[in-house]
Amino acid sequence: MSPLPKFVEVKAVYFDLDDTLCTYWDAAKAGLRAAIEAVPVSGLTTETFLAEWAVQFRRFAHELKTSHWYEIYLTQGGVTRVQLINETLQSLGINDPELAWRIGDEYGRQRDERLVLFEDAKVVLRALHGHLPLGLITNGPADVQRQEIETLQIEGFFDHVLIEGELGVGKPHPLVMRRAEESAGCSGRDILFVGNSYHHDIVPAAEVGWRTAWIRRPSDVAPSSQTGKPEAKPDHGPDPDMTVADLREILSELTITVPS
Repeated sequence: MSPLPKFVEVKAVYFDLDDTLCTYWDAAKAGLRAAIEAVPVSGLTTETFLAEWAVQFRRFAHELKTSHWYEIYLTQGGVTRVQLINETLQSLGINDPELAWRIGDEYGRQRDERLVLFEDAKVVLRALHGHLPLGLITNGPADVQRQEIETLQIEGFFDHVLIEGELGVGKPHPLVMRRAEESAGCSGRDILFVGNSYHHDIVPAAEVGWRTAWIRRPSDVAPSSQTGKPEAKPDHGPDPDMTVADLREILSELTITVPS
């Protein structure tokens, strides 16, 4: 007798959004470059700005959740986006808040225009929709993440949407996973979580007993990355139930037929 597929008993599937379903970091990097070129800074090259922005991003992201900016960030992503750009300019000797706002607004627009749903994500969402309850769990400001969902036109696929900015807390906090279980009406091995981040997706899902699928994409490299490579799994930590390079690999484990 052949073994059952890994996820045949799954009753609900939750997905992460950025770089799991859509091209977030590629959009962010191209959008930021386009913004600097559209709103040039006198005496400052694009490469100099981008290099310093990456330095400031690492610091700002590390400090964000323990700073006064976090409460603002939860609902108004544009404000903290501009603040990071303002601090980048100041570190380069430029004190011009109005310029920071212009760059920040342009960056937000350029990034949103470049968001694209991965082709494998389209196939999987269409295949699963109507067969299993689907949910979305995404970190980020409420306004920015809602705009992403609208831009990508994917809200109709999901029965449940959980956004850090609306919950007041994000992954990997266990409250997020508990809220998802309450929404889905099931828990533990009945839920499959699909995400690209080992620390923010795979670890918290595994810790509450969910099944996990880790999507590994070569484009999943933050502009602040010091290695130029996607996040690596540490030597110690839970192993995902599946590690995939294409979301369509999950379908065979769920015994869902891809529509023609």
